[in-house]
Amino acid sequence: MQSFEIEGKLLRKYDTESKSQSFTAREFVLEIQDGNYPQYIKFQLTQDRCAAIDAHKEGEQIKVHFDLRGREWQGKYFTNLNAWRVEKASAAASAPAAADPDYDFPAAADEPAHVSEDLPF
Repeated sequence: MQSFEIEGKLLRKYDTESKSQSFTAREFVLEIQDGNYPQYIKFQLTQDRCAAIDAHKEGEQIKVHFDLRGREWQGKYFTNLNAWRVEKASAAASAPAAADPDYDFPAAADEPAHVSEDLPF
């Protein structure tokens, strides 16, 4: 799977939520300047990566490494921007991408084994 990265201002971070007994997720929003209108992009952290946003404050410029995840549920399709690494924007320019072994690219084993049928992903 291809990975992406983007820089922006951390606009909002939300609390970690337990989606099931074995799956936790946390969302946060980045504000990206794009021409005349800002874009508000929501990302998701999962499992042990939920704490990756703790060290960052709202209003701070950060760099997010993420991949795209898509699922079908009851004939509807959902797309998640699955963040797997978050760092300060200024630190991103000076540190190599592999410098933090705790937040490397997620493996297939990171996917939950079973997600409750009442969840849309």
